[in-house]
Amino acid sequence: METKLISQSVVFKILIVLFLTLLLLIPAYMIEALVRERQYRKSTVVSEITEKWGQKQIIGGPVLTVPYDEIYRDEHGQLRTRSRYACFLPDSLKITGDIHPEIRYRSIYNTVVYGTDLRMEGELKQPEVEKLNIRREDMRWEDAFLVIAITDMAGIREQIYVNINGEDRNVSPGTKIMDIFSSGVHVEYPVDLNKPVRFSLKLKLNGSQELKLYPLGRETQVILESDWKNPSFLGKFLPVEREISDSGFKARWEVINLNRNYPQQWTDLDSSNIRINIGNSAFGVNLLQTVDLYQKTTRSIKYAIMFIGMTFLVYFIIEILNKYNIHPIQYTLVGFSLVVFYLLLLSLSEHIHFWFAYVIASISTILLISLFTSAILKEKKPAIIIAAFLSILYIFLYILLESQDYALLLGSIGVFITLAIFMYLTRNIDWYSIRLEEISPDKKDPE
Repeated sequence: METKLISQSVVFKILIVLFLTLLLLIPAYMIEALVRERQYRKSTVVSEITEKWGQKQIIGGPVLTVPYDEIYRDEHGQLRTRSRYACFLPDSLKITGDIHPEIRYRSIYNTVVYGTDLRMEGELKQPEVEKLNIRREDMRWEDAFLVIAITDMAGIREQIYVNINGEDRNVSPGTKIMDIFSSGVHVEYPVDLNKPVRFSLKLKLNGSQELKLYPLGRETQVILESDWKNPSFLGKFLPVEREISDSGFKARWEVINLNRNYPQQWTDLDSSNIRINIGNSAFGVNLLQTVDLYQKTTRSIKYAIMFIGMTFLVYFIIEILNKYNIHPIQYTLVGFSLVVFYLLLLSLSEHIHFWFAYVIASISTILLISLFTSAILKEKKPAIIIAAFLSILYIFLYILLESQDYALLLGSIGVFITLAIFMYLTRNIDWYSIRLEEISPDKKDPE
């Protein structure tokens, strides 16, 4: 008799429902782990594609590098000479470029790659050696060279020629010194102090997802154009002008030396800090793919406890108000159906558009649960209520997924409204007097 009273206690039923809600988070977290695994698999495939085509590119230069002799005393007091390097940045630098993106596929995964045609031109006036406390006679101007930074050398599509004061020169691989740029090319050019260094060059490069540039000129101007419709401008500086339309985008940056945290000239003694500051000054564009299905699926799983808890609460209210008796196993089956929604969403969205996968997964889940409800309760009205409630819940979730900036605000308002509705519907229930044995004979133990 005591066992029967416990099993028919409303408090005991609430505890069982709460326990099932928490228990069902285990398979939800397992699906979240599966999402992370699939996301890692995609990143691996993307890496394989970009390694062969060309990875994210960061372009900089040219930097005039001039070796000089430094006289010092060794530990024995003897005068000795060693080589140092002085670096000088252009006074003016203009970079224009066209970006030609395309989608590359492997298996069910894809990524954005691009080919770009860049033109760099500018001028470097007479180096101000005195500001570096170096004697002009110690400078080895005949051994000077220009360095151009290219992060992924595999993306170079054709030979690079630098036109310096009207003379074309072929570049050599490597930066010669690693103090500033870890990879790139250089060109030998003995400096004539009687005239400025005017340069121009063309770069045809392959890359993926991002293209960034260093603002190395005293005045730097960058103009990029592409037919990509969803650019994301990133880095230290944003464009001063940009046009984005269905036909693509055009953006223009203007940066002066006062906007960045490194000088126009330095020696290799200061290179470690300069290198960090140059790296932090890069800016450019990300060819953004607007739909990240794994991120959206992960975000949707974060709401699993809300879905399961609210759905169970609706069933419990229906059970109390209509004197039904729904078995914990039936609660569990409904909960598993809600969890399987995320598995359907993940598997479908890998093959079709996310919104279409979401519609199919949500409608399938709503139909399954509502038909199951109609079968176990032998009535259509509760099933219609459950179907309407889940429809509102899934529509609300989709709005949250599409509104990243307002997700927290909308979510908190939605939970508040839902709680208010439940409080209103249960305001007249005398919880102390309810016993589950008060079920009418025709509504006893639905199967």
